[in-house]
Amino acid sequence: MVETPQERRDPVCGMDLTDLPKVFEEHVAKKNFFFCSKTCAARFKTDPEKFQGEPMIHLHDVWKVFHDGDVTTEVLRGINIHIWPGDFTVIIGASGSGKSTLLNMIGFLDRPTKGLIRLEGKDVSALSEDERALLRSKKFGFVFQQYNLIPWLTAYDNVLLPLIFSMTKNGMKRERIVKHFGDIGLGKRMDHRPTELSGGEQQRVALLRALANNPEILIGDEPTGNLDSVTGDKILDMLIKLNREEGRTLIIVTHDADIAKRADQVITLKDGKTIPGYLEHVETYTE
Repeated sequence: MVETPQERRDPVCGMDLTDLPKVFEEHVAKKNFFFCSKTCAARFKTDPEKFQGEPMIHLHDVWKVFHDGDVTTEVLRGINIHIWPGDFTVIIGASGSGKSTLLNMIGFLDRPTKGLIRLEGKDVSALSEDERALLRSKKFGFVFQQYNLIPWLTAYDNVLLPLIFSMTKNGMKRERIVKHFGDIGLGKRMDHRPTELSGGEQQRVALLRALANNPEILIGDEPTGNLDSVTGDKILDMLIKLNREEGRTLIIVTHDADIAKRADQVITLKDGKTIPGYLEHVETYTE
């Protein structure tokens, strides 16, 4: 471990190392690299060329500040993170640490008060709302704790909605959608409305809806939070299978330490800032 002599950023997780009293140094290919943790240092050594390239998602000094009359709340305070293609990234932290707000930034559901957000090297911070919505529909699939299904539509029509709104030509065909309903045990429930489905069945429909556009990036905000442990494990296993076998980038907010331990990268938030991603923090900052 060495003292931090100047501003540096961890090439793996993207963390600003400036304010850390100590960092980890590794000498790779005749160069010195600095990291927030042994975890990031070990990951870097598995593929130095990759981690010196452009991450899929890059947040640089991102702030989110809310104003309510005379009250100002800084929810995110200078976030710097990298998310790499094909990674399973978990965001953890105590309630009120800014997890959901950060997820909204990553998925272009909200704009930062200040700071830069890049997707595959392109600055998306200044895009119009229509441009952001189109990019979101093509690149992202969202699975939320609340299923957000349209109550008067059938399960099948709910899954079809993203294809209608995005007018994409790359989405799943009817045959594949029907097959997926069978794969998740809902082959005979496609024509049922959400009120006729259990919570676990609704969440599985929500997952299929997130996959309808064949997104490269899957985002989940406590996607198993309202489910019993057995159903929650099934949903999580489906998401991780999509990540491991199909290479989809998976980003999940969770309080579950067991989920965090299965991830490639853990982003830990405390008071709107990232802290070094040691796995030892998982137990402390999950509830």
